[in-house]
Amino acid sequence: MTLTTSEATKAFQPINRGYDAVFRVNRLSVGLVVPIENYATSSIPKMDKHIERVQLAEALGFSSVWLRDVPFNVPSFGDAGQTYDPFVYLGLLAGLTQEIALGVASIILPLRHPAHVAKAAATADVLSGGRLILGVASGDRPDEYPALNISFADRGERFRESFDYIRRMSDQRPSFESVFGSPGREVDMLPKPVSGKLPMLITGGSQQNPDWLAEHGDGWMLYPREVTAQAQLIREWRSRVEDAGRPIQPAMEPLYIDLAENPNTPAQPIHLGFRLGTNHLRDYLKAREEIGVNHVALNLRFNQADVETTMKRLADQLFPDFN
Repeated sequence: MTLTTSEATKAFQPINRGYDAVFRVNRLSVGLVVPIENYATSSIPKMDKHIERVQLAEALGFSSVWLRDVPFNVPSFGDAGQTYDPFVYLGLLAGLTQEIALGVASIILPLRHPAHVAKAAATADVLSGGRLILGVASGDRPDEYPALNISFADRGERFRESFDYIRRMSDQRPSFESVFGSPGREVDMLPKPVSGKLPMLITGGSQQNPDWLAEHGDGWMLYPREVTAQAQLIREWRSRVEDAGRPIQPAMEPLYIDLAENPNTPAQPIHLGFRLGTNHLRDYLKAREEIGVNHVALNLRFNQADVETTMKRLADQLFPDFN
């Protein structure tokens, strides 16, 4: 899906340093999912060299790193994520990096009180100098909800209420009523985000109707799918965004890769991605760029080659066309 002339000349509405650097109209940038390691044979990563690899990602020119929110290790799900609480981890990374965007894909809003999310996210944004990109989701693991005595069936409503609460907490002394509480003007939450607003990207459907997604998010995180189907989804979503009277919004995808040594190795499917060479990965990313995807976060969980070597090859062979 090539953008129209009017769309291509527009820029995404600026929000903060991280969001503005990662998302550009009619362009695609490349980031990495944390942990940056191979843990294909286990559901729990070792977190070896996790700081050094994030710092290497920044030095090589990756535009972002993306943390995940996995409150409980659910064996049937098969992936414990980076194991650390994402907001504590964001604070550490904020102090040990300078430029790379720090994303979360995604905070499970129904499992947290939105006041805590708003406070922690704004803190991470301030500590990083405005580099936070906050992905949010309704959650897809029913096993986690009983541990917090929260209804899985009601997560869509809780997501909407939480999203609105977090948005309002960026205002000065907001006063409103919510199922999560009713802040009054006599109290306020500090700090405020660097730019006065947190960039909030919605993951998938998050139990919402398409019009709500178009009216509220600062972007959309989609799971990878066949290019024609993905193009249609993005086209319909951007049409709804326009109908809502909002500026154009960015779209992003994750992608698992196993980077082959031979750059001409054709793509072979793996879980939510491919084993392939850099030439075919470039073609894949260019095709995504053409349909309106603005960012792809690469996940090296199933990558068989040395992690640092893979990162350097990606930077050397892809970034002249992207980052």
